[in-house]
Amino acid sequence: MNEQANRELAGQVAIVTGAARNIGRAIAVQLGRQGASVVVNAQSSADEADETASLVEQAGGKALVHLADVSKPEGAQALIDAAIAGFGRLDILVNNAAIRREARFDDLDWQQWRAVMGVIVDGAYLCTHAATPYLRRSPAAAIVNIGGMSAHSGSAGRAHVMTAKMALVGFTRALAQDLSGDGITANCVVPGLIDTPRDGGSAQGTPAHHAVRKTLLGRRGTPQEVADLVAFLCGPKARYLTGQTLHANGGAYFG
Repeated sequence: MNEQANRELAGQVAIVTGAARNIGRAIAVQLGRQGASVVVNAQSSADEADETASLVEQAGGKALVHLADVSKPEGAQALIDAAIAGFGRLDILVNNAAIRREARFDDLDWQQWRAVMGVIVDGAYLCTHAATPYLRRSPAAAIVNIGGMSAHSGSAGRAHVMTAKMALVGFTRALAQDLSGDGITANCVVPGLIDTPRDGGSAQGTPAHHAVRKTLLGRRGTPQEVADLVAFLCGPKARYLTGQTLHANGGAYFG
């Protein structure tokens, strides 16, 4: 798709966390297609991250891979440092890394709760905090946080995920307020009912809440459709958009 996409992100550098596969991979590739150099982050999936980087380069961008646990201060800082060492600047940060395992609340222990909070919430904070000094130097910096529809629509077995993803909405609004004076935009994209395999859902890898939701368009979305929205928010046509939560779910939920 989008083989004729413009190169409006040429010269810019992006970091995409959790970019080894699925939506993160599609975002990384689309940013590369539009001319960005992309730092592909994953915690441990080296082979899949390398494949994403190869796809970014095939799409016309430059890429490097940096494995890091973004839930740890040292991991997040090392990721930002790798971007600066590799490409010399930073313009775009996409906080996509997440854990989405399902568990009934009675069975949800502290370790599971903290694991999800650590990656989704702490990871977004740590990466953004480390990236901000460099984003301030960009003439058109953008932060995009990737939310989750169940945080808005509700779902059983996802108290930890829903809480973490809703926290990103508040975090996005706070960033928009605090960083607007530096010309940095911050927005949240909320995918819903996207056709991707995920860990921790049903036996087929599909989250259980998908079974009780339908889209008005009669189909599930694709990672590319989410990536297109993220890339738009990172580009020059979205400089008047900040602090917003944008839902991409085919009408399954009205935000």
